[in-house]
Amino acid sequence: MVYWDKEGKENTEATIEAALQYARERGINYIVVASSTGTTAEKFIDCGKKVVCVTYQAGFKEPGKLTMKPEARQRLQQAGIEVLATTHLMAGLDRALRYKFQGIYPSEIMAYTLRMFGQGVKVCVEVAGMALDAGLIPHGEEIVVVAGSGRGADTAVVMVPAHSQYIFDTKIKEIICKPREFEHH
Repeated sequence: MVYWDKEGKENTEATIEAALQYARERGINYIVVASSTGTTAEKFIDCGKKVVCVTYQAGFKEPGKLTMKPEARQRLQQAGIEVLATTHLMAGLDRALRYKFQGIYPSEIMAYTLRMFGQGVKVCVEVAGMALDAGLIPHGEEIVVVAGSGRGADTAVVMVPAHSQYIFDTKIKEIICKPREFEHH
């Protein structure tokens, strides 16, 4: 396990290298990567693994709009990287209730609990579940997941995700790398 001094995109290259090295050494075939614009996901082109990019849902920042430009999505898809833009596993309807009624709800409590390990660990659990729910990765198989604390990547974990309705069956097997110092997001 590797600890970066602090969170941030300056860890992207080293995080990706650590994730790919781990996947190669252990024979893990699937990598899920969180990428809002596609920049981080593009670094996995020609990596020799089946890669799924999970990006923000439409409307996350601006109503009706995706954060990933169509040309970036097309580049990824032409390179064989599947791109998933769907409702965030730990937001969705609970977030709508928070916006409307100013409360806190179960999935957000789960998200805040995972953030005690860093934003990247929370995102890894979230995007892996989203990719599994979409049928883009196999059920019951160890995968490597790469995410970050905003832009770029600073966290990589090995896990066996569970479908959202069985989220507590998710198994985080190992943390490959993460920031040692981080902000709560």
